[in-house]
Amino acid sequence: MKSLYLECSSGISGDMTVAALIDLGADREQLMHALDSLPLEGYRVEISRVSKSGIDACDFRVILDAEHENHDHDMEYLHGHSHEEAHHSHEGEAHHSHGEDAHHIHGEEHCHEHTGTHDHVHVHRGMKEIREIIKAGDLTQGAKSLALRIFSILAQAEGKAHGRSPEEVHFHEVGAVDSIVDIVSAAVCMDNLGIEDVIVPYLCEGRGTVRCMHGILPIPVPAVSNIVQAYQLPMRILNMEGELVTPTGAAFAAAVRTSGTLPERFCISRIGIGAGKRIYECPGILRAMLIEHNEEKEDMVYKLETNIDDCTGETLGYVLDRLMLSGARDVHYIPCFMKKNRPAWILTVICTADTVEKLEKIIFQETTTIGIRKMKLERSVLKRKERTVTTALGQARVKVCTGDTGEWYYPEYESIAALSRENGLPYSQVYEIVRRQCEEDAANRDM
Repeated sequence: MKSLYLECSSGISGDMTVAALIDLGADREQLMHALDSLPLEGYRVEISRVSKSGIDACDFRVILDAEHENHDHDMEYLHGHSHEEAHHSHEGEAHHSHGEDAHHIHGEEHCHEHTGTHDHVHVHRGMKEIREIIKAGDLTQGAKSLALRIFSILAQAEGKAHGRSPEEVHFHEVGAVDSIVDIVSAAVCMDNLGIEDVIVPYLCEGRGTVRCMHGILPIPVPAVSNIVQAYQLPMRILNMEGELVTPTGAAFAAAVRTSGTLPERFCISRIGIGAGKRIYECPGILRAMLIEHNEEKEDMVYKLETNIDDCTGETLGYVLDRLMLSGARDVHYIPCFMKKNRPAWILTVICTADTVEKLEKIIFQETTTIGIRKMKLERSVLKRKERTVTTALGQARVKVCTGDTGEWYYPEYESIAALSRENGLPYSQVYEIVRRQCEEDAANRDM
């Protein structure tokens, strides 16, 4: 089974996500075709390689033309001081084209331009207009659905922050050209990679405040906080100043996350690294890892256990039989004393994961217990198989177990009991005859 693991130790934003997915192997031509098909102009896209804290990463950049440019989210604007060569970049991230943390490798840049004057900087799109743009594009149904889901999550969060319904949200965080390009690009790349299982253990966020068109806001900004709350995304606050999780990044994580827990064992098939634009203390990268769950299967069982002090012996005997017939590997009772010195029984059931729910229902239906303890256990077991052995007394089924130090034979009870009755011999004698026959057969095979 393959899964996508998003390691968000430096946060997550729209452009970081797209870059990581492109680096992971998403088809660039298909992405550019999808962007070309949108009724959206006034920007160009650059895909290149950059160095972030010495780590080679993919950079996805949406550059707006002069009419659509908006410097609200430059580093100088965000933090109130000048930052050399800080330029606007989408998702509130400044472009440091010659800074120590972002050096373009010449000759590897992919540039795609969309020019025109159909859009105006003062146009604040809402969900209605965004739906029309996405539906008009030549995207797969999967990519369209994911893009609309991400925008819906974002609009709900922004609407809650400003006391409006999602349909009433009209401002550049949702409607800007660069946000549309980011979200559509992320959806197209995810659909192209065919990923359905996405593991996001937690998001890492910074501290402090950030400035936007609405004023000074605390980090995480309200839209991010609303998404984290609504979709129960675990978050870690790092001891550093800066906004690491953007609303678009949080909305993407909420839209695609299917699990927060990594498998105990896995292999990494591919790694994609997406670069952020801001320079903070952390590396500013998003790692997207395509992982495969380890094929080596552990022998795992579940133990269901409960204390019962008010059931009759007949009931408990019936429950044991029913549990065994319903797939339990083993069932037993242990006498114990409970509170108020009441004599009672501990019911223990050993079973596999696929029968846990069914067996729990039987225990609740047939006994007076109101709670069941459930434990996942790893077993160490010998390799075993069944064999039919022919003896002078007749045929018997035998369980053959093998290990590093040899082979052991365990005749099955029902077969030995049947031969004992048929031959009028003691059970222990028949058992020994069958076991010795197994040893003789093994010795003959080895000759």
